[in-house]
Amino acid sequence: MMHTSYVHGLGVRLLLLTSAVALLLVGLTPPPADAAAMVTLSSTSGPAGTSVTVTGAGFPKKTQGTLVTGTTSVTITTTGAGAFQSAITATGSGDLTITATAGGVSAAARFTVVAPVPTPTTTKAIRFGVGTAGGPAANGELDEVAALAGEAPSMVLSYKDFNQPAPIAELNAVRARGADTLLTWEPWTWGGGTQQPAYALDRITAGDFDAYLRQWGQALGQWGQPVYLRFAHEMNGDWYPWAEGVNGNGAGDYAAAYQHVHDVVESTGATNISWVWNPNVPYWGSTPLPQLYPGAEYVDFVALDGYNWGTSQSWSSWQEPSNLFGDGLAQLRQLAPGKPIVIAETSSSELGGSKAQWISNLVGYLSAQPDVVALVWFHINKEADWRINSTTSSADAFRSALATRR
Repeated sequence: MMHTSYVHGLGVRLLLLTSAVALLLVGLTPPPADAAAMVTLSSTSGPAGTSVTVTGAGFPKKTQGTLVTGTTSVTITTTGAGAFQSAITATGSGDLTITATAGGVSAAARFTVVAPVPTPTTTKAIRFGVGTAGGPAANGELDEVAALAGEAPSMVLSYKDFNQPAPIAELNAVRARGADTLLTWEPWTWGGGTQQPAYALDRITAGDFDAYLRQWGQALGQWGQPVYLRFAHEMNGDWYPWAEGVNGNGAGDYAAAYQHVHDVVESTGATNISWVWNPNVPYWGSTPLPQLYPGAEYVDFVALDGYNWGTSQSWSSWQEPSNLFGDGLAQLRQLAPGKPIVIAETSSSELGGSKAQWISNLVGYLSAQPDVVALVWFHINKEADWRINSTTSSADAFRSALATRR
């Protein structure tokens, strides 16, 4: 029979040993498992042919895999952090499942293919377009414009620099409103000023940006709906780095760069792009337009930007629409006979005259120009209050004039 004191000592030792093992196990608790794999989409709906950017995380690291929807498959490779980003084209109809798989790990997300919204028909020969501060995804601003104008704009102006991908989600947003995008593509880095040697015109022509140009062409072509692309607008001024006489650019460089961009984008098979060549209204000292024109085969529409600055600036004075646009329209017709004309940016200051009357005069003047096919209003409070509703009288005049246009 075991002695009572021995049993007691053994129990104490077992208790201490158990406690020590428990403490050791606490210290050796394994780290939590990696987060589950997941994918997110740049847009969750759009017409067939939409290019969807898929971003994934939580997959095995540095592993090759696939991204699949329907019969379409692309190869992906994850980073050292187990992430990836790739584009895939949504085809078919209804709800699609987009699935990413790498190293036996999968994640999926839903994309809905919707019927493309047709561009609204109108009895007006001059289309009404607008640019707002928030851009094409700012539905509230566009709704406000529609209420002010008495009709929804059928063109929406937008801007991208050479650091951004083709804005497919924004194009879808505009299309969902029954409108088309007038997409301004600017070869520079926003905010960098006019001296940006990396974007000198001869660097564009030399092919420095060809891979990027092809990405845009492929994305726009896969999207498949109409898009009006105005590359490097207002080139006859001196306020952008793609102007001749600025940023090391010489005579003839602009047309050569425009032709090169056109050719590279077209080489991707993007047949849904209408090319818009868009100078500012000519002024004393501006670069002559013939020096900048790339040729009829490179241009589908010609355009003008022109603002009535009134007396808002120390150098400006009030200009009636015929004085503002008359010379530029005449030059476009001589340089590009038969091409349809777009007024791609315009507005008036309130200072120096009656903006309400100016609006009425503008619409009347443009209605008398049979080759003008669109009027795009710059609805932004910027250097001046260019908005339709800068005053109640201007807003009333805009609505009335628009209703009577050709």
